[in-house]
Amino acid sequence: MSWLHALWFFLPAGIANATPVLVNKIPLLTTWKTPLDFGKSYNGHRIFGQNKTFRGLLFGIIVGAFVGYLQGNDQIPGYPESSALLGAVLGAGALIGDAIESFFKRQKGIQSGQKWFPYDQTDYIIGGLLFSMALVSLTLVFAAQVLIVWFGMHLLFAYIGYKLKLKSSPI
Repeated sequence: MSWLHALWFFLPAGIANATPVLVNKIPLLTTWKTPLDFGKSYNGHRIFGQNKTFRGLLFGIIVGAFVGYLQGNDQIPGYPESSALLGAVLGAGALIGDAIESFFKRQKGIQSGQKWFPYDQTDYIIGGLLFSMALVSLTLVFAAQVLIVWFGMHLLFAYIGYKLKLKSSPI
């Protein structure tokens, strides 16, 4: 398996991971802000925080499924019968991995929006890979390739966003 295959395989999760931020800008959806933790706390800290919402999770899964569907069943050997299903599972894993990382971030007293390197860059990758294992068999080498490629992609796009003044820091 190649590095390009690692990029292609995980594309539904990578795009799903960016979806909640984009969906937050859609006027008809901005009022639906129900947080995944329903505003509850654990040990005096929010469980996931205000920014992890059902809207983001749902649309991330839908976008992941759509990207998987566009990739097609025959694009990657080893895909299950439905690439849309794999895309949805990758998207769900990425977003749930991000939410779990947010739980630990909140418990450490790190505020939403504060950087927590390298966990902010790897949470969605690990979550997506773990969830995808319910449908496909991944070798350790391929999983490592996905982790390296998408960690690099995350850093690259964060830097581009910083240079375009869309982000306040390069990481």
